[in-house]
Amino acid sequence: MPSPFDQSSYQVRFDWGADGLARLAPAGIVIVVDVLRFSSTLADAVAAGQRVTLESAVSWSTNGAAVASAASAAAGPDAGPATVLIGGIRNAAATARAVLDVQERQGARASVSIIAAGELASTGELRFAVEDQLGAGAIIAALCDLGIDHSSPEAAAAAEAFRALRPGMRHMLVGSGSGRELVAGVASTARMEAAGVRPATTAEAAELDAVDTAAVLRDGVFERFS
Repeated sequence: MPSPFDQSSYQVRFDWGADGLARLAPAGIVIVVDVLRFSSTLADAVAAGQRVTLESAVSWSTNGAAVASAASAAAGPDAGPATVLIGGIRNAAATARAVLDVQERQGARASVSIIAAGELASTGELRFAVEDQLGAGAIIAALCDLGIDHSSPEAAAAAEAFRALRPGMRHMLVGSGSGRELVAGVASTARMEAAGVRPATTAEAAELDAVDTAAVLRDGVFERFS
């Protein structure tokens, strides 16, 4: 029997973390959202022509890389691999266009799971992260603008939260718990730089559609979607 929480009757679905990914029905496209800093940093990196290995990303991203890895191992609705995109506020429209491109290539409606990575507390429990809620909402809103709008209540609520709070996006991210935590994130910044990527700042992560490039995970490598 289908689970009442799998959102299988909707094209666009939304949940949190690797457990949320497993909870949702299999989807042909999975979009991982970890705004501070995984998604935003990768958007800039692939736009600059870089290719970043999943192994390298794991060294500086606990949550986003773990969810992306789980998504790459999950089967889609036809038992084949899902297309795994990495998106956020910074490349929301480009990510939505990549979804539309995949749908047009396959000639049938694509199922889409948007997964907010959230933050792991010191106890190992997943903590709500407002920046990921807003990043997911930005992508869902962009999908709606393209006509991909058969959204679950969970996805629709994220999109409306983004629309309502869009004018104060920078303040929301800078003032969030994760934003304040990054002020002291010297170690994580050093790990990212050692991996050859420039970490996106909190202010940059709040810039809507500053990057016109979608990031995709293929064969263990994050690269420009094409």
